[in-house]
Amino acid sequence: MIKKGDLPSKICLVCHRSFSWRKKWKKVWKEVKYCSK
Repeated sequence: MIKKGDLPSKICLVCHRSFSWRKKWKKVWKEVKYCSK
């Protein structure tokens, strides 16, 4: 199991907050640009 701290993260282009990889984004992680906020 991967620890939360070891998951990849990105910065949201709109709110500039950091967000982490989620299982539902597994196939499209390269295209994800925005968090859910």
